[in-house]
Amino acid sequence: MKNKLLSTENSLLLIIDIQEKLLRAQHNKEKIEKNAVILAKAAKILGITVIVSEQYPQGLGKTIPEIKEILPENTKYYEKKSFSCCTNPDFEALIKEAGKNQVIACGIESHVCVHQTVSDLLAMGYEVYLVKDAISSRKEYECEIGFERMVFSGAIPACTEMILFELIKCASHEKFKQIQELIK
Repeated sequence: MKNKLLSTENSLLLIIDIQEKLLRAQHNKEKIEKNAVILAKAAKILGITVIVSEQYPQGLGKTIPEIKEILPENTKYYEKKSFSCCTNPDFEALIKEAGKNQVIACGIESHVCVHQTVSDLLAMGYEVYLVKDAISSRKEYECEIGFERMVFSGAIPACTEMILFELIKCASHEKFKQIQELIK
């Protein structure tokens, strides 16, 4: 079996639809927001490519300011109306342009947009790491069903802290203190 550990050189962070109106209705919204912010900060510290999708932002609002304000300057935004990010050639081009094959996925909703995007990414040959404590749905059972289905399809389950320490590998990493501060 091939090593499935994340690397900063080969990873990108995909933040799916963590938007103003959508977030308000989510189960565990505070935890999702907190962990998505941590992931965004870590991506900036470690120089990891970030892609953000927004589902129909005219009606559902933009990505929440708590995330948007801390993202790296080169973050790519993608507006969509389809549930999967991958149904549009523009998104496929963004993913291919990044040149990474490991996708760290977080966002909402687990059983709809996250699920369909992850399923398509897996079919395209990407390794997808699901950050369970940064993924939600309106109802807890919908979140669980979505998560289980994605793992069954081949996505790799993880949590925020696991992702952070897997990316830096050891306490002697030059960014260890900055990453450690994110979870204190």
